Amino acid sequence: MPTAIQYAKDLLPDVRIEPTARRIRAVIAGEAIVDTIDAFVLFERDHLPAYYFPRAAVRDELLVASDLHTFCPRKGTASYFHVQVGERLAENAVWYYPEPLEQLPELAGLVSFYWDRVDHWFEEDEEVFKHARDPYHRVDALQSSRHVQVVVDGEIVADTTRPVLLFETGLPTRYYIPPDDVRTDLMTSTETASVCPYKGTAGYWTLTVGDRTIADAVWSYAEPVPQTPTIKGLLCFFDERVDEIVVDGVSQPRPVTPWS
Repeated sequence: MPTAIQYAKDLLPDVRIEPTARRIRAVIAGEAIVDTIDAFVLFERDHLPAYYFPRAAVRDELLVASDLHTFCPRKGTASYFHVQVGERLAENAVWYYPEPLEQLPELAGLVSFYWDRVDHWFEEDEEVFKHARDPYHRVDALQSSRHVQVVVDGEIVADTTRPVLLFETGLPTRYYIPPDDVRTDLMTSTETASVCPYKGTAGYWTLTVGDRTIADAVWSYAEPVPQTPTIKGLLCFFDERVDEIVVDGVSQPRPVTPWS
């Protein structure tokens, strides 16, 4: 059944662009290529949000024209620039729409950057990772006294009455558990890591119960971003991969997500 969030998304246009009051900076090879308080955030259905900038805010002397052109049925035909900083060349790092489609006249005169062709991104003086932050995306990490258990093959591998419940827009509730309340002897660290612009960089553990091994079933943020300090060092289990999450004696439905 569609969620209220999905209904709300269905009411929005496929593409829209809004100004942001935040100072945005993009840095390549130690040089700020753009540094402005006049940025925009573009929202496009089934895509991550992206920053767009007035062309005048970008250091024009670092742009090198490219002969690449691509077509987007929602926005129009894009042209590209390389970015040249000393000996460093970021190929086709910047795109813009010289003649955007008529439904998006706001794009005229704006440019955008491929996220991974920029070394560092900042909102104000805080670095942002993976993609532009969505101002409508909430992450609330709340201290709780609910009784949370994690069960695998009939064995309780975590049992706590002091979890932090993390509520994130469009995702299932996640239960962050103090390590003292987890069977850490069943966990083996892995080389896996993931980055979230709203939480930070997570490390992972494989969970082994008897003959059962669940790869990367547990994660933790050793140094979360300043906005979510309460999850620091706590352990979280993929509801999608363990057998059962029990909250206050009630087994929780298994969510269907990209990590299922």
